[in-house]
Amino acid sequence: MEVLWAPWRLDYILGPKPDECVFCVPNHTGEDAERYILCRGRHNYVIMNRYPYNNAHLMVTPYRHVSCLTDLTPEEAHENMDLLRSCVGILQKVFRPHGINAGLNLGEAAGSGIAAHIHFQIVPRWNGDASFMAVFSETRVMPEHLRSTYNRLKPHFDALA
Repeated sequence: MEVLWAPWRLDYILGPKPDECVFCVPNHTGEDAERYILCRGRHNYVIMNRYPYNNAHLMVTPYRHVSCLTDLTPEEAHENMDLLRSCVGILQKVFRPHGINAGLNLGEAAGSGIAAHIHFQIVPRWNGDASFMAVFSETRVMPEHLRSTYNRLKPHFDALA
């Protein structure tokens, strides 16, 4: 059996699970680096997925706790799309993926892990990436630690402001 090293998973496995929604973030920015928040807009923010499907897996979510796309105001929806576009551009520049999955799961039955707070997923993909590992051994390979990925992406998101 092959062993893959993923030490950041232990914090999730053994750590306390929050009672509150993980996407309802405080207004202050003091915890942004700890939470892997890359960018704050007026209505939405960009955050890295702590338990990613692939390296540099990002999410765009509104600050407001809503569960459906139709619940977004026009301003929230517009900014959300602008941030999605920015995420794709930054990922293409920094990581040069061969493709990107960008999507939204509305509701638990659709596959949303946190259905109560809408969040868009942006996942860079490379030809021959970890696909076979997930299919054959239910394992994902992460080539870079989350903190390193955050540090590579953060200056590009800072430049958006």
